[in-house]
Amino acid sequence: MTAAQKAYLQLHFAVLLFGFTAILGKLIQLSALVLVWWRVLITALSLMLLINAFKLVRSLPRRQLWSLIGIGIIVGLHWLTFYGAIKLSNSSIGVLAMGSTSLFSAILEPIILKKKFNLLEIGLGLLIIPGMALVVNGIDFSMMDGLLVGVVSAILAATFSILNKAQVAQLDSLSMTFIELSSACVFLGLVILGSSWYNGSFPVMLPPQWSDWGYLLLLALLCTTFGYALALNALKHLSAFVSNLSMNLEPVYAIVLAWLLLNEDKELSANFYWGAAVIMAVVFSYPLLKRVEKLRS
Repeated sequence: MTAAQKAYLQLHFAVLLFGFTAILGKLIQLSALVLVWWRVLITALSLMLLINAFKLVRSLPRRQLWSLIGIGIIVGLHWLTFYGAIKLSNSSIGVLAMGSTSLFSAILEPIILKKKFNLLEIGLGLLIIPGMALVVNGIDFSMMDGLLVGVVSAILAATFSILNKAQVAQLDSLSMTFIELSSACVFLGLVILGSSWYNGSFPVMLPPQWSDWGYLLLLALLCTTFGYALALNALKHLSAFVSNLSMNLEPVYAIVLAWLLLNEDKELSANFYWGAAVIMAVVFSYPLLKRVEKLRS
């Protein structure tokens, strides 16, 4: 098995783990902002058991450290805007907007990393959108506020993935995950404190109910610590575009998992299967099309 093939497997396993986050988020009785804060807090604390955090921070060049902190804040903003899009509209709008991530990645990656534009990647990014529209069949496009915030979330997701691509060659994935998610934790904590102060209320940062701890630990340790580290490690051998393209399978996995694990009685429509087929065809055809492109060049 080549390094690229191993990276593909790692990435798709990470996407499957990310698909569980919607299930766990539905089971945990917390607001989205506080849930995400606990998620990154537990993740950061768990990573402190695996790495020497203080030695790591002291050893990094200041410029690189601030770059990772900045990426972590972008990650926090991405999660905030994603849940904000859902709150302003519904989960379908949020998922649809995130379907544009690969398109933004195809546009932004050449600009940020100073590469040539790839028409194949831009074309595949465009093809993802009708697939996502079929998966989230029945969307009310009058919810423009939610859609616009969701598009901002997609731009942020593409941005932090591209910036991470520039960092993975310099630092191991666990160290990157710790610094970025610790930064996201501090940032989200300040958001909670600031919003509480603005509303004149007590900061709602208390621990969740005991019944939520098992789900929260699974969300933080398996779906975040392990999943995020896998995705970062895969970036060493794959482009940011490929990573974001594969992430479009997350809502497909999430819907199927909800159907299987939560015994939801909603029957999946034919549009779901058609949309899932389009997304999977685009994602899995990329390596083949890329190989053909290389042979022609």
